[in-house]
Amino acid sequence: MSSIRSFPPLKIGELTARIPVIQGGMGVGISLSGLAGAVAAQGGVGIISTAQIGFREASFDQDPIGTNLRVIGTEIQKARKLAAGGIIGVNIMTATRRYEDYVKAAVEAGVDLIISGAGLPMNLPRLVSGSRTKIAPIVSSLKSAQVILRYWQKKHERLPDLVVIEGPEAGGHLGFSYEELQNPDQMDYDREIRDIVEHVKNCGREKGKDIPVVVAGGIYTRQDAQRAFDLGADGVQMATRFVTTYECDAPMEYKEAYIHARREDIVLVKSPVGMPGRAIENAFVRRSGQGPIPHGKCHLCVSTCDPASTPYCITEALVNAAKGDMEHALIFCGSNAYRADKLEHVSDIMKEFQ
Repeated sequence: MSSIRSFPPLKIGELTARIPVIQGGMGVGISLSGLAGAVAAQGGVGIISTAQIGFREASFDQDPIGTNLRVIGTEIQKARKLAAGGIIGVNIMTATRRYEDYVKAAVEAGVDLIISGAGLPMNLPRLVSGSRTKIAPIVSSLKSAQVILRYWQKKHERLPDLVVIEGPEAGGHLGFSYEELQNPDQMDYDREIRDIVEHVKNCGREKGKDIPVVVAGGIYTRQDAQRAFDLGADGVQMATRFVTTYECDAPMEYKEAYIHARREDIVLVKSPVGMPGRAIENAFVRRSGQGPIPHGKCHLCVSTCDPASTPYCITEALVNAAKGDMEHALIFCGSNAYRADKLEHVSDIMKEFQ
């Protein structure tokens, strides 16, 4: 029997990931230093989500943003100690309140890579100017890729170091309409991926730069990754598969929710931040569909949420998930969460993708 050919390494400027897998950022508290450090140590790219990253600190309720900004550096340093010289990045949502301060905190902590979506990170190049930190926008369409690459070149005279294409099978908040997500097969997203890859590569060639493109959304097995490579990708971003690892920062109750989930339990939800999302149906999701859920004070998470009219507080729902209170939790997941049936070690997953 012929051996499986190894995937090529992922090169992001002078950074090289031996295994071309980026572990997707998962907030709140699901991908912190433990998971990110473990993935980086195995030759991938470990990503810490900065979304309400300081939720466990005593000062969080009184000063959520200040607490988050302080903990960003702490988590990056903790990940570095685990990473064995591997690549550590952060995911910072563009919609985050005081987004610029979050980026600056990560840069000051010496992070290798910033991945940014949930909107177009138009000014990200300016915020990392003079540093070695690499930058990567998340795009979901050719149009968004065209807009951001054109703007970055014109305004900042810079191109991305990496582009992440996040498709309709991803977890958490999604860059598609609710209607598109209900009928993803009608989107011909393979064609969209090819078109985005072609555009990014052409823009890079014009400036003498090789810009790697990574595909995210629906990647669970090596076979899924191979399909992305066949479409022109240089790597894949994968999040759901890493939730059910021993090293994931999520509580056991969260991991068990994935393991026990059936395909029909994975549903689309309307998030208070104004974007559709994908989650595991539970008592909280059903309750949220029946009317507003009372919440406490605003924790200043994203600029797109109006605390006075929000149907529920997404910070409270995600913090409950990160603390194992599944009855009151929003459990974000990708379309393949039902495929999880056991706990795994990060090292075993990474061997599959060599």
